[in-house]
Amino acid sequence: MVAPAYASELQVAQLAVQRATILTKRVFHEKAKGTVDKNDKSPVTIGDFGAQALIIAALQHHFPNDAIVAEEEAAELRDNEQLKQTIWDLVRSTKLDDPAAEELLGGPIKDVDSMLEIIDKGNSPGGASGRIWAIDPIDGTKGFLRGGQYAVCLGLMVDGDVKVGVLGCPNLPVDDAARLTTDIGANATDEGRGVVFSAVQGHGATSRPLTSGALAPEKSISMRTLDDLSRATFCESVEAGHSAHDDQALISQKLGITEPSVRMDSQAKYGSIARGAGDIYLRLPVKATYQEKIWDHAAGDLIVREAGGQVTDIHGKRLDFSVGRTLANNKGVIAAPAAVHEKVLQVVQEVLGAKKA
Repeated sequence: MVAPAYASELQVAQLAVQRATILTKRVFHEKAKGTVDKNDKSPVTIGDFGAQALIIAALQHHFPNDAIVAEEEAAELRDNEQLKQTIWDLVRSTKLDDPAAEELLGGPIKDVDSMLEIIDKGNSPGGASGRIWAIDPIDGTKGFLRGGQYAVCLGLMVDGDVKVGVLGCPNLPVDDAARLTTDIGANATDEGRGVVFSAVQGHGATSRPLTSGALAPEKSISMRTLDDLSRATFCESVEAGHSAHDDQALISQKLGITEPSVRMDSQAKYGSIARGAGDIYLRLPVKATYQEKIWDHAAGDLIVREAGGQVTDIHGKRLDFSVGRTLANNKGVIAAPAAVHEKVLQVVQEVLGAKKA
C-alpha cells in the first residue's frame, strides 16, 4: 500500500499528468502531424505552455503552498496575442472525461489571465528544503514532433529527496512485456499505446494504461533480472548533442551487449527500463560544462530505483536534486538493474578514463 502521507499527492499527480497528456496528444494531431517544418517549434511551444498550465492548476488547487520548478515562463505569451489565444483555446477545452476526476483536479482554469499567472508559478529556484514539484510538460520535444517518444513528467521532492514520480508516455506500448524495438523512436502513435508510470518512495513502481478519464487499474513493475549482460537492451538519446553515442557504443561492446542500442527521446527511457522492456540507460556527458535539469530526471530516477534499479552519475554518485534547478553536483546518468549497475559503472569509467589518458 502507498504511504498515506503521499496518497493524495500521487493521485493528483497521476490525474494531472493524464489530463496534460490529453492536451499534448491534441496538439500533436491538430498542429504537428504532417504540417510542420522541421525548424518550426510552435507545436512544442503550444504543448509545453498548455500542459504546464494544466498541471500547475491542479497542484495549486490541492497544494497551494508548494513550490514549483518548471521550464516555461508566460512572458512570451504576454507579447504574442495569437499564441496566447491558441494555447488558451486548448487549455479551456481540455478536460478529463470522468467528471469526478476532473473535479478532483479543480476543474477548468478561470480565464486567460489566470492561465498566465499559473504558468509563471513554475519559477521556484529549487533547493534542499520544503516541498518542491518539478515539471517537464513535454520532455523529448523532437520525439514529440516526429511522432516518437516523449513524456509528460512530474516529480515531488521533499527536502531535496524525490518522494513521488509520475511519467505520462503517450506513445509507449501499453503492454509491459513488449520489448523495446529499434523503431520505437518514430511513428509510434497508433492504438495500444499510452502508459502512466508512477512511484512513491519505499512503495515500488507501477504502470497503468493512459486513459482520458479516471485512472485505469495499475500493475506493479520491476526491472528484468539480468544474469547475462550480453542479453541486455541498451537505451540512449536520439540526439548526439544529448549524449556521447561513440563512447556508449564502445561501452556496449565492452559489456558484451550484442543487440543494437535503442534510441529514443525523453524519460520514456526510464519507464521502459523500469518495466523490463529495456535494461540499461546511459546519458554520458557531451560537454564538460553542461548541467542536467532536475525536471528531466526526478520522476524517472525514482521510478527506476523503486523498480529494483540503481541510478547514479558517471562517478557513482546518486543524482542530487537538492542544489537548485540543475543537477549541478552530477555528471551524466547511468541507470541499470541494481545487480549489474556496478559492472556497468566500471566499464563507463574505464572508457571515459581511457579518453582522458
